[in-house]
Amino acid sequence: MAKITLKGNPINTIGELPKVGSQAPDFKLTATDLSDKTLADFKGNKLVLNIFPSLDTPTCAASVRRFNQLATDMDNTKVLAISADLPFAHSRFCTSEGIENVVNLSTYKRAGFGKDYGVKIIDGPLADLCSRAVVVIDENGKVIYTQQVPEIVDEPNYDEVLEALK
Repeated sequence: MAKITLKGNPINTIGELPKVGSQAPDFKLTATDLSDKTLADFKGNKLVLNIFPSLDTPTCAASVRRFNQLATDMDNTKVLAISADLPFAHSRFCTSEGIENVVNLSTYKRAGFGKDYGVKIIDGPLADLCSRAVVVIDENGKVIYTQQVPEIVDEPNYDEVLEALK
């Protein structure tokens, strides 16, 4: 269980992020067109899983904007923006913000993602949402970097993510 904070108040996740060097857990999440997407759909690409509680918070929105900007220079890499927001909310946000370089995926039908990736928050006001985390997966499905952001209102360390992709 990861111990994180929300505005300085302790909260916990259901587990730990996948271990670096392990095979990434498979997932089935819902895209903005309501289709199912699995890890296999992205085989052959590096993946940046930008995991967060909700697009309707300033920090989550900022991280999607920043990863959208960074994705323009990432070769053979897809950025997946993953939250419990409905696919319609993902679509609305990206349309209004001009976000075109990330793949938006929702956990709303499949809470197992939060458990499998160790990011499901188990207590506090954000219980059952995903914590803020980044998981980088190589072209073969192996986890090569993880980052559990210790304070939910803080953005991820983008420089570390970019370094992991080199």
